Amino acid sequence: MEVRSIVLGPGEAYELRLTGRGARGYVWTWQVTGDADTVTVTEGAPAPASEPAPAPPAPGAAVERSYVVRGRPPGGRARVRFAQVRPAYPQEAPYDEFVLDVEVSAGR
Repeated sequence: MEVRSIVLGPGEAYELRLTGRGARGYVWTWQVTGDADTVTVTEGAPAPASEPAPAPPAPGAAVERSYVVRGRPPGGRARVRFAQVRPAYPQEAPYDEFVLDVEVSAGR
């Protein structure tokens, strides 16, 4: 499990790319703890229409997933735990995990 710490300003975004294994039934989920109102997490937007669409991946290939973490009000700290799980098997331990510690500072 990798742990990374970042500092964001209010409204500032941080893009995180994680390797997906959707062909094997895995999805990335996330949970925010600490000052949960300090950040928002969304799946990254697809490429703009002006860019050509990427070729579809080969069957079973790993696909990179993009997530955007955005700072909200300053003065808080949150921990975002991403877990790669198979929803059909909730009793299984996550295949992979990534933790992002976020501080939102007014001085950025």
